[in-house]
Amino acid sequence: MVGADVAFQVSGKQFMAHRCVLAARSPVFMVELYGRPMEESSTNHVIRIDDMEPKVFEALLSFIYTDSFPKMKKQDEVAMAQHLLGAAERYDLKRLRLMCEDKLCRHVSKSNVTDMLTLVDQRPSCQGLKKACFEFLLKSPKVLSEVVAMEAFDHLIKELSLSTLAARG
Repeated sequence: MVGADVAFQVSGKQFMAHRCVLAARSPVFMVELYGRPMEESSTNHVIRIDDMEPKVFEALLSFIYTDSFPKMKKQDEVAMAQHLLGAAERYDLKRLRLMCEDKLCRHVSKSNVTDMLTLVDQRPSCQGLKKACFEFLLKSPKVLSEVVAMEAFDHLIKELSLSTLAARG
């Protein structure tokens, strides 16, 4: 990448980027890249990110450079939106967070509503997704009873109970 001046090592894969672009789009990158002195010259400095999949970081960079949700296969959109939601919050990318939440709201189904509610529990800023999940569950008694009968619903209730206890303690 011409003019790239920062490298990221993401779970074994290297990505090059432009510090000024990253900093302009993300207050977190601004602090990380300009807010404190770097140990080496900026062209030799590699930032390690070991808690993110390379394809998610690549999608994050794509959003930063294009201001649009990355193109991908339809079947990959929900999983990517879930992962990108975490990355958007991590790097304080409000527009990407809203785009991910919107995409997730449009894909709530019986098979994933419990996963979506677990995600909402982990990310309280996603009130739109929470509303979409409850609207989905309450749209008919049949849908609600089918979801409540699922093993995943029992797991959700246990997870929510544990997170409530942890928040109190």
